[in-house]
Amino acid sequence: MIVAGIGCRRGADRADVLAAIGEALAAASLTADEIDLVATAAEKGGEAGIAAAAAELGRPLVLVPPDRLQAAGECAVTRSERVVALFAVPSLAEAAALAAAGAGSRLIAPRRVFGGATCALATDGAGGSS
Repeated sequence: MIVAGIGCRRGADRADVLAAIGEALAAASLTADEIDLVATAAEKGGEAGIAAAAAELGRPLVLVPPDRLQAAGECAVTRSERVVALFAVPSLAEAAALAAAGAGSRLIAPRRVFGGATCALATDGAGGSS
């Protein structure tokens, strides 16, 4: 399973979210067809750009609760002081991807930024897309 974890500034549009996903996919030499889920923080559940991007990809949007986000954030490899102040994790995109991918997950593409959106990719290690 491969999860695209998303972070964004308030009001980020679908195009920026999709572009950030594209940047992360390119870094990992993957295609959009290989993504199983799109994930973000529960607090970002109202962001229309994230929901629209997940819908365009035809993938479920998983909203990660704060406790799971913070536990997964311990494995993040990049850091944004702004995100630490807002969400108490170093990278919202990385923490969301890792949390949604589950126990034993690992990053396959650290946070990539495009416009007002970020994306990181994580896998559960089960051998890719289902």
